[in-house]
Amino acid sequence: MPDRLLARFNLPSFCLGCFLILLFCLIQYGFSSQKPALLGTIDNRIMDMMFNIRGPQPVSEDIIIVDIDEKSLKALGQWPWPRNILADLTNRIYLNQARAIGFDIVFAEQDRTSPAYYFKHLDTSVTRNLPMDILSEVLQNEQFDYDAVFGKALSIGPTVLGYAFQLKDDGLKTTAQTPFPSGTIGLKPEGQTFSNTSLIPAYRAIANYSTVAMAQSEGFINMGTDESGTTRQVPLFMTLDDIPYPSLALEVFRIGMGISHVTLHVSDRIKTPKALILGIQMNDRFIPTDGFGEIFLNYRGPAYSYTYISAVDVLKQSSFPILKNKFVLIGTSSTGLFDLKATPFSTAVPGIEIQANIIDNLLQSDSFEYDMFTEIGLNYTFIVVGGFLLSLILSFLGPVAGGISALVLFSAGITWNYYYFFLNCRHVGITYPILTWVILLLIISIFNAFREGKTKKFIQKAFSHYVAPDVVSQLLKNPKGLSLAGEEKELTVFFCDIRGFTSISEKMNSHDLGNFMNHYLSAMSRIIMENKGTVDKFIGDAIMAFWGAPHDEPGHALKAVSTALKLVNELKSLQDAYQKMNLPEISVGIGINTGIMSVGNFGSKERFDYTVMGDNVNLASRLEGANRNYGTSILISRATRDQIKDAVFCRYIDKVQVKGREEPVDLYEPLVEGHPPEELSKEVKLFENGISAYQTMDFEKADHIMALLNKNRPCLLYQSYMDRIYGFMKAPPPDSWNGIERRGQLIVNRLFTK
Repeated sequence: MPDRLLARFNLPSFCLGCFLILLFCLIQYGFSSQKPALLGTIDNRIMDMMFNIRGPQPVSEDIIIVDIDEKSLKALGQWPWPRNILADLTNRIYLNQARAIGFDIVFAEQDRTSPAYYFKHLDTSVTRNLPMDILSEVLQNEQFDYDAVFGKALSIGPTVLGYAFQLKDDGLKTTAQTPFPSGTIGLKPEGQTFSNTSLIPAYRAIANYSTVAMAQSEGFINMGTDESGTTRQVPLFMTLDDIPYPSLALEVFRIGMGISHVTLHVSDRIKTPKALILGIQMNDRFIPTDGFGEIFLNYRGPAYSYTYISAVDVLKQSSFPILKNKFVLIGTSSTGLFDLKATPFSTAVPGIEIQANIIDNLLQSDSFEYDMFTEIGLNYTFIVVGGFLLSLILSFLGPVAGGISALVLFSAGITWNYYYFFLNCRHVGITYPILTWVILLLIISIFNAFREGKTKKFIQKAFSHYVAPDVVSQLLKNPKGLSLAGEEKELTVFFCDIRGFTSISEKMNSHDLGNFMNHYLSAMSRIIMENKGTVDKFIGDAIMAFWGAPHDEPGHALKAVSTALKLVNELKSLQDAYQKMNLPEISVGIGINTGIMSVGNFGSKERFDYTVMGDNVNLASRLEGANRNYGTSILISRATRDQIKDAVFCRYIDKVQVKGREEPVDLYEPLVEGHPPEELSKEVKLFENGISAYQTMDFEKADHIMALLNKNRPCLLYQSYMDRIYGFMKAPPPDSWNGIERRGQLIVNRLFTK
C-alpha cells in the first residue's frame, strides 16, 4: 500500500463500528429465543433459494401414493364416494401386502349414500308401505351399512386414519369421541409431565365417525404454514387436554416399522415456562425437532416427485405388485378438492405428498434439524467476527473497496451456510448478522482511512513472541514488507526434538519437568531468535521454526543451519546444569529443509496461527525423525545444502525415498562452519568413498571402508551401513537397484504425531 494511505486512517470510524457490533449483540440478546417474524421470513426465503439451488433429490421407493385424482372422480363420480368403494380400495391394497396404509382424509360424518342410512331416514309415509322383513334386513344387515363395511375393512390390516385438530376455541367442544392412537408414549427425563411440555395445544379434535374409526391407529393431519403460506415445518405431536397425540405420517411410519413405543425427549436444563422438546426416540432412531415438537421438512422435490397410482386403477386391477411392502398413502391431488399446499419447490403440491415427504424424512433420518442455540451462537460469531472485519476493511480501504468486501462477505456467509449447514440437513438462519453487516456498510462507508497506528500495534503484539526484537522493529518501520495473508514463498523450516524425552520426563515430577522445559525451550528459542528465525510453535518438547518470513531474510538457509550448529553446541554447555538436575545427557535431533511452502495465518476465524504449511515442511519434520536411524544430530536436504554451498562443511549421509515424493531425497549432515579440520575432512572423504562403493554395489570395498571407519570411531552411522552391506552380501539386490534407502521411519511426520 502507498504510504499516503496511512494518513487516511480515521480511528473514530473504526470505534463506531465496534460500538455498533456491541449494540447488535445486545439486540440479539434481547431477542432471547423468540426470533422476530421478519427475520424468520427472510431466513425461510433464503432456505427456499437453497432448496432450488440444490435441486430435486431421489425419493424413497418404499412410499406409494394412491391418488383420488381427476381420472378417478370422472370414473367413479363426485367426492365423497360411498364408503363401500373405499372399503374395496382398502381390501385390494391389503391383498397386495402393503406395509402400512394411511388415509389423508377425515371421515367425520356418517355416509349418507349408505342404504341403511337412506332407509332409516325415509319419510314414514314411504316406509309404512315397505315389507317389514325387507326393511329390517336393510337396517340390520351390515352389508348395507357402508360405514360399518369400511370400518371392518380398516380393522383387518395396518391402517391409520387421519383426523384434524381445531386449534382455536370455536365453542363446539364436547365430550364426543376423541382420537385413539395405538402406540404408547413416554417422556424423558423421568419426572416430567406432558402438561409441562411445549407441544402445540389443540382445542378440540374433528374425529372420524365412530363406526368408521376402526383402524389400527389414528393420526392428525394438521400442517403448519408460515406467513407466506408455505409449509416448511410440521408437528409430529400435539396435545389435546394435556394428552399427546401423534401425526398421521408418524403413525404410518411407526406401524409400518413395527414400533410400539415412542419416547419424547425434553430439556430439563433450560429455564423456560414449559419444557422444550428435543426430539423423538423410536427404538434406536432419534428424530430431532424444534422446541415445539416440529420437524423442518427436507423436501425431495417439486410436486409429483413420488410414485402416484390412480385410485380407479387399483380398483380395476386385482394385482398391483408395486404396492408390496410399501407405505401406501391415500389422498387426493384433484384441484377441486382443495388439498393443495405451498412448498419451497412449488406453490401447489398435493397435501398427501407432504405426508410422503415426512415419512421419507423419517425413513432416511434426514429431516432438517433446527438448533436454536447453534443459530444464536453463530449469529454472535458472525456479528462480532464479520462486523469487525467489515469495520476494519471500511476504515482501512474506504467505501468502494469496503462495499466489494462486504459483497464478498455476504456471499461467503450464505455459501458457507449452504455447504456447511443446509447440505448437512441443519437449518440455521443468518439473516440477522447479514442485516448488521448491511447497516455497518451504510454507516461506516462515509469514512476512508488506513490504520497505521493499529497496524503497528498489531504487528508488535503478534510477532514479539515469535521473532527477534530487531525484526519486529524493522517490520514496524516498513510494514509494506509484511504479509499476514497466505502466500507461496521460499523459506527454510527447522524442527528440533529431544531424544528419549519420555524416559526423561518419567523421572521428574510435574514441577521439575516444567522448570526443565522452560529452561530448555527458553535457551533454544533465544538462539533461534538471535539468528533472525521465527519460532512457530512448541510441540511438547519439539520446536518448530522457520526463516524468511514474515520478513524477507537473505541467506535464510545458512542462518537456519548455523542456528542448528549453535544450538547443539549450546546444549553441550548446558549439560552441567542438567546433571545437577539428575538428568541423563540431553541430545536432540534437528531436521532442516528449504523450498517453496505456504506461509500466513491459518486456522478458523476465531483462532489462527501464523505458520508454514506444505510438503517441504513435512520433509523437514521427517528429516528430524530420521536422525535416530543414523545416530546424527542434524540432517538437511539437498535443497538446503545447495543454498549454503561451502559456508558449512557437510557430510553426505544417504539417498532415501520419502513417502509422497517421486524423486529420492539426498541427506546431508552439517558438521562445522567454514573449513573443517584436516582429520575430519579425511574421515568424511573416506566415508563418501564407502558410500560411492555401496551405491555402485561394490559391497566388499564398502564393507572394508565402513569397518575401518567404525574401528577408528565407532558410531551408529557406520554400523547401520555395515548392517545393510552385510544383508546385501548375503542376498544381493537386483541389477535395477539404485542405492535408494526406503526406511519406514522416515515416513513418520512428527509434526502431526506429537
